[in-house]
This record gives sequence, C-alpha cells and structure tokens, in this order.
Amino acid sequence: MAMMEISVVPLGTGSTSLSHYIAEAVRVLEQAGMEYEIGPMSTVVVGDLEHLFALARKMHERPFALGVQRVATSIRIDDRRDKPLSIQGKVQAVREKV
Repeated sequence: MAMMEISVVPLGTGSTSLSHYIAEAVRVLEQAGMEYEIGPMSTVVVGDLEHLFALARKMHERPFALGVQRVATSIRIDDRRDKPLSIQGKVQAVREKV
C-alpha cells in the first residue's frame, strides 16, 4: 500500500472560491471507495500505486469536465514496502514524539 497527497487547483475560474471544484474532485475520490482524509490544503489517499495514479488522473480531469481551462495538480507519493501505511498511523507516530 502507498499513500498519495493530492492537491487539485483549478485556475482562471473567475472566483477566489474553489470549494465547488474541490468538492467535485472529492466526489471522484468517493466513487473510488478508497480510504482518504481531506485537509485544508490537500487530500491524502491510501491504496495501491496503480489505483492511486489512476485516481490522480481522474481527479485532475474533473475540473476540465466542469468547464475549467487550466488545472494545476500536485501529488506526492509515500510508497513504503516494509510495513503497512495508514493515515492514522503516520499522525500517531508524530504525536507520540511531541
């Protein structure tokens, strides 16, 4: 299992509010049925690498389907193979050390 942090940012929408577009990208994520957590600046998703890359593409494409002409998407992958990753496990490991 791997973990992906993704941020999909529609550009040139004519508004400073992007939550409608972000909600649409999250709908794509919900349809995939994968574990995820929404944060204030990005979303974290857990799954196998092949599915994460396919999901990133679908989330990136969603604003275009809504008429946006430019989208900037950032992804970061944590692919640890010596033990399972979980969102809660990563957060807990840091909190225990604080």
